[in-house]
Amino acid sequence: MRGWLGGALPGHHCELTPASADASFRRYFRATEGTESWIVMDAPPEHENCRPFVHVAGLLADAHLNAPRVLAQDLDRGFLLLTDLGNTTYLAALEKDRSLAPDLFADATTALIRWQLASREGVLPPYDEALLRRELNLFPDWYIARHLGVELTEPQRTALERTFAAIVANNLAQPRVYVHRDYMPRNLMVAEPNPGILDFQDAVHGPITYDLASLYRDAFISWDEREVLDGTIRYWEQARDAGLPVDRDFGAFYRDVEWMGLQRHLKVLGIFARLNYRDGKRGYLEDTPRFIGYVRATAGRYGELRPLLALLDELEQRSPQVGYTF
Repeated sequence: MRGWLGGALPGHHCELTPASADASFRRYFRATEGTESWIVMDAPPEHENCRPFVHVAGLLADAHLNAPRVLAQDLDRGFLLLTDLGNTTYLAALEKDRSLAPDLFADATTALIRWQLASREGVLPPYDEALLRRELNLFPDWYIARHLGVELTEPQRTALERTFAAIVANNLAQPRVYVHRDYMPRNLMVAEPNPGILDFQDAVHGPITYDLASLYRDAFISWDEREVLDGTIRYWEQARDAGLPVDRDFGAFYRDVEWMGLQRHLKVLGIFARLNYRDGKRGYLEDTPRFIGYVRATAGRYGELRPLLALLDELEQRSPQVGYTF
């Protein structure tokens, strides 16, 4: 990587330091020389594919959004040289001062709407039923079976499958736009113009509520229901005025946000368990209670999802909700 960087930045003698952690096999380094800095991505080709990153970076640039520009690339060896968006994530800024949230989230909402308005069919992979279900299956495979060490009974499996079918049906019925797929404070940078957008290589074409659910129901920082509702209303009003295909009934739109968020939360519970047990990344399981809380809150509001609440009760050895036993 150092040898390649010498060719990508001829005449420069850069110091390399780790720039950020990542849940994948990708590594990021900051190359600095004096007051100048760049980001170097090292993505081992046997594990990662840089081509989607380069493709989506171009789409974000076309939408006039602030994403890293690709200055040099060696796709066969998995090296990219990128512009540097700084080292202050939304997450770091908010952990230091939550009063920044209104301004930061206003900028994130404006950027999200601009990204969605740029959507075109056939440009990004579809967020189809196969992908939605593959993600949901991470929950029973990794969280329930591997993390909890529980083998579901046949009635439990049937109830979970019915819940999954209802979630996927809702997700697929939503209007489709470009989906970043991890649009959360850890992947947004305090930058000029704000926000800088990172970790977009898994972008797809799918449900319009996905990125909004990611933004306000985050893996690493929580907001109370009033703040989530206020931010969702602000997005909905702006999206409607911009001509995006959001439901004209806010109640129906909010239901879609919650059901899309539920799909993501169940997926992330499985991913965090997989990161721990398969990949040896130990910190992620600490945040699973946050996601269980998200799942419980949503499942408790909708009758069709009460069997999921009962399953969680059984898994956690709590008293089942009245009327929902297996």
